[in-house]
Amino acid sequence: MRTASYALIFAALTGCASSALAWSNHAMVSYRALERMPELSVQVTVEPLEAFLKNEDKAIEALLKDDEDWASKAVDTYPPLPAALVYRADAAKSDAQRRKDFLAALRVSPESRLALYVQPDPWGPAPDPARLLAPTKVNALDKSEEASHVFLRIDPGEMVSALAVLASASDEPDYGMDLNLWSDSNSEAGKTYGFGPIPFGNPTLSFATQAPFHMGFFHEPAILYKAAPFLKRTYPLLRVHQYTSLARLAFDTGHPYWGWRFTGLAMHYVQDLTQPYHASVSPGNSAVRLIGINALAMVGLPKWKNDMIVLLSNRHLALENYESALIRSAAKTRTPSVLGATLHDTSLDPNYPAWTDRYVRDVVSKEAYDAGTATDHSLVKTLPARYVSDPSFDFGVQSAKIDLIQELAAIDPAQRAHLDTTIADLLGHFGVHSRALVRTMLDGRPAK
Repeated sequence: MRTASYALIFAALTGCASSALAWSNHAMVSYRALERMPELSVQVTVEPLEAFLKNEDKAIEALLKDDEDWASKAVDTYPPLPAALVYRADAAKSDAQRRKDFLAALRVSPESRLALYVQPDPWGPAPDPARLLAPTKVNALDKSEEASHVFLRIDPGEMVSALAVLASASDEPDYGMDLNLWSDSNSEAGKTYGFGPIPFGNPTLSFATQAPFHMGFFHEPAILYKAAPFLKRTYPLLRVHQYTSLARLAFDTGHPYWGWRFTGLAMHYVQDLTQPYHASVSPGNSAVRLIGINALAMVGLPKWKNDMIVLLSNRHLALENYESALIRSAAKTRTPSVLGATLHDTSLDPNYPAWTDRYVRDVVSKEAYDAGTATDHSLVKTLPARYVSDPSFDFGVQSAKIDLIQELAAIDPAQRAHLDTTIADLLGHFGVHSRALVRTMLDGRPAK
């Protein structure tokens, strides 16, 4: 039987898990954060996943075993990999079987496309129509959350910039790679992967099932963990480690395309944890308030709990909507913006500690957690009240019709500047930590 706090937090996260995207299209922001790193201007040779797996079959078997040992010691509540899913090198396997076994050993969706593609830089030249890929070739979701995504085909043997590979891959985990992996998911993979039932969210809503891999609640008060131990069942740190390990192997063995592709996949989870609504259960609400609201619900007064769920989701979505609109507007008009300047700014990079296995937990998510209350207050202070303070309004349903740039153009510039500064600060963290990951990957590469 769940405790009162368990029931509240479960409900709250069910409400927000459907908005599990942290920064809408990561690729658009990654291009700006990384484009001034000269190391990423190099060209790499495009290579199918099957070629990398076949060439490095034995090394991948050893690497994934080491990763399993690491996870069992370093990841809270880590569910061991079932023996049947252990990756085993075998030269006689078909390419299709080797790929299937690889995805199963990582415990990602067997529907993961991992296609050869890039998202073009929105500040770059117009894409070649002959290279356009249908979204379903790249994205396993039935319906992309971003209709404006553009995917371009790249071919084996072609040369492409490391920046394009890395930025494109930084958005890729939102294309269904972490969907339906739980025992109560409507999938065969969920029944065999060993993750157990979904810790929060609705297992029947496929998009919501990715949330526990993209959120990490590492800094909540101890009372919440005691009342709701399931909060520790989140696995972004696992994904970061898996993909950085594979990236290092790819670089070390002469597969730079997959080195940058795997780095981009790892980067996605790092970037997700720069978003306060991914690093905190409920920014702006104390543990005492959460438990009090739930106590009222348990005695038949659920209004405050239900209102909180809606407001949490609305604010999460409004932040994402406005940030995305600002980035898209600057690209469309080719107009330098405060956000672009912040993403380019490397002056604070030296102020952060060296990357370690605990960097994402102790630095990235802690910074976002600490920014949660101020971010929540800034949204409430700046955005129209119906979007962030009216529980009868569903921002998710109406978001496609909302133009926050236009609406905020009519308010006091100083009021809008407060929110713009808040978002700029968050994207500054996005840039700092993205570059930190790139540098640690470069430092680990063998000398040429």
